[in-house]
Amino acid sequence: MQYVMMNGQLTETTKAAIPVMDHGFLYGMGLFETFRTYEGKPSLLGRHLQRLSEGCEELGIPFQRDDQKLEQLIDELLEANGLEDGYLRYTVSAGEELLGLPLADYREPNHLLFAKALPKLDDEWYTKGKPLQLLTTIRNTPEGHIRHKSLHYMNNILAKREFMQYKLAVQSQAEGLMLTKEGHLAEGIVSNLFFFSDDVLYTPDTTTGILPGITREVVMEAASELGISVVKGMFTTQELCRADEVFMTSSIQELIPITALLGFPEGEVIQVQNGQMGPNTRRLLDLYRKKAGRKDVET
Repeated sequence: MQYVMMNGQLTETTKAAIPVMDHGFLYGMGLFETFRTYEGKPSLLGRHLQRLSEGCEELGIPFQRDDQKLEQLIDELLEANGLEDGYLRYTVSAGEELLGLPLADYREPNHLLFAKALPKLDDEWYTKGKPLQLLTTIRNTPEGHIRHKSLHYMNNILAKREFMQYKLAVQSQAEGLMLTKEGHLAEGIVSNLFFFSDDVLYTPDTTTGILPGITREVVMEAASELGISVVKGMFTTQELCRADEVFMTSSIQELIPITALLGFPEGEVIQVQNGQMGPNTRRLLDLYRKKAGRKDVET
């Protein structure tokens, strides 16, 4: 990643810097969105910017969305880094203020746009899936009425540090699962959780403290279009262990089937869907990809 966009200007990564008095650095006051491109076009950009705009308004960070301008900056940044498609991160940091808690809204946020190569996604993930490792790190509660994709990411980093202790999970490139302090299913380190039981789709409610993911939102819309009932609520590990199909969602990886549960409930490995992506998950993945702008989806 040779270049980034810093406040709309193409800048060498090694020369881009945030001032030490920026409240994004001092207090974690800032938000970000991660998304990908398909054939150079950012996927579901409008939804990401809407979530970012709503979050900035709550935090008192001025934000004027300009979808067309951002697309132009993305094109320029991808080209500068020699990428046809990429993993994008758009960060809005609160900007410089006096040391201490702010007395009013922020005035001049800093905008940073990063682009790097998409991670290599193994084709077998979409057929044979990957494991899900149960973690002891608890999903903390959001600071406001709902979780924002904010710059204070310590909970997720602590979960990742715990995950790295599990040799089998690391070797199999598993995802880690956090629970609430009450023991309800929450979400992955970088993904949202879904599972099927008797052809009904279940996902933890946002009241568990999870991030209301963009991919999660689109998957629920796709399920509705396919006539699949969706239930949001509080669920247990026992219910997950009895599921017919399990999958995780994120903007970069789309829908990844979970075909083995690690550490549920006393350390044993539980196989899901005979180690294969389930038929309902496949239907949702195909429709999600169409909605996300992927062109190589079979009709």
